[in-house]
Amino acid sequence: MNQQTSPSSDAAFLTDFHFVATIGATENNGVDRQALTPEDKQTRDWMRQWAADNGFEIRVDAIGNMFACLEFVPGAPYVLIGSHLDSQPLGGRFDGAYGVIAALFAALRVKEDVAESGLIPRFNLAAVNWFNEEGGRFAPSIMGSSVYAGLFDLDEMLAVTDLEGTSVAEALEAIGYDGTDTPPEAITYAEIHIEQGRILEREATDIGIVESSWYTQKLDIDVLGEQSHTGATAMADRHDALVAAAKVVLAVAEVVNEFDEEALVSSVGQHVVEPNSPIVVPRRVHMVADLRSSDPTIVQAARDVLRRQIAEIARDHDITIEVEDFDTRDKRHFPAEGVELAEKAVANEGLSIRRLETMAGHDSVAVNHRVPAVMMFVPSVDGVSHCEREFTTDEDMLRGVRVLTSVAGELVSGQLSEVRDGEVWAGRSVAEARTSDSL
Repeated sequence: MNQQTSPSSDAAFLTDFHFVATIGATENNGVDRQALTPEDKQTRDWMRQWAADNGFEIRVDAIGNMFACLEFVPGAPYVLIGSHLDSQPLGGRFDGAYGVIAALFAALRVKEDVAESGLIPRFNLAAVNWFNEEGGRFAPSIMGSSVYAGLFDLDEMLAVTDLEGTSVAEALEAIGYDGTDTPPEAITYAEIHIEQGRILEREATDIGIVESSWYTQKLDIDVLGEQSHTGATAMADRHDALVAAAKVVLAVAEVVNEFDEEALVSSVGQHVVEPNSPIVVPRRVHMVADLRSSDPTIVQAARDVLRRQIAEIARDHDITIEVEDFDTRDKRHFPAEGVELAEKAVANEGLSIRRLETMAGHDSVAVNHRVPAVMMFVPSVDGVSHCEREFTTDEDMLRGVRVLTSVAGELVSGQLSEVRDGEVWAGRSVAEARTSDSL
């Protein structure tokens, strides 16, 4: 990392951001840094060294979340700001990493402001890299922040395996990030992220403030046919799992046509085909279907339509298709007080503002179950994400860092903390929230 005269300057942020983008870089300007790979370790090592160089204390908890901590008030809880450093396979260099690096620089600027002013904040501050937000290697996604929020069980998540059979616990140990530190106790949380959509760009708006997240329902689908010879088996005698699975994929894609335009999105992003031989009729295809809408009733209706269609496909092909609900995420609202706080920060920077919903899942949605959270977006060029073409301009990134710095400063001074009364958040105890809200 090239050191700058002023490590919290805009130039230093851009230098560090573009340096991190070289770790796991792909040929087409993307990155491939799936959770707990050697490339993920390199970015973690970079963050650890950056934190040490700039006077932060690093903590790593049992699920591999990394916290770069600044203690202003011994014994006080922490304002957390951050995102994630892992990526999708052949993913973009902005998704997640921008939020972590922005959080580090925002925290450093708050630290410098505190030193210059002599004023003691009410709370401490930590920049966080949440483990396995993407879920590309280990499912489900948003894993580290969900464990932190008490929504996922630690031991269950440590036992999750990738397609090669390696567990999270084994992979954490392999790269040296099987932490034993107690994570900081949060009082509030803030995150800046690329939009991964085209609303801000289309409307020429600088910053988006997220009011709520979309409802998500995933279906775990196992298509079970019969393995046979591709040349010797008569067509009438085949029970081809892949042919049936292809019809399931089309059904998932076409179910959106049952509802108003843009009211529902759907996809099947992963297939596991067995035995995956060029001269064998496939015996099994495993896939996960993803349904999302702002309206939970639309997702539930689409789910019911798909289950009926999948049952018909199974009958037509004389095979078995097992469908299980998986990874349901309730629609979640961010506190109005946090939305207003962020809007004031944006206005003070002289930037344009828009409220919106997030169709994608984020660590902020998980942490918002535990403490009040603020979620902000900067524009994405063409609205594309989870691909190498993902892009956000330097100017938009710098605007986001300034806004996050302002929000973090307000939070450590006590803003938004009154929304959380001890162990009560949004009118419910944390235990009640964990029971009634599922990610």
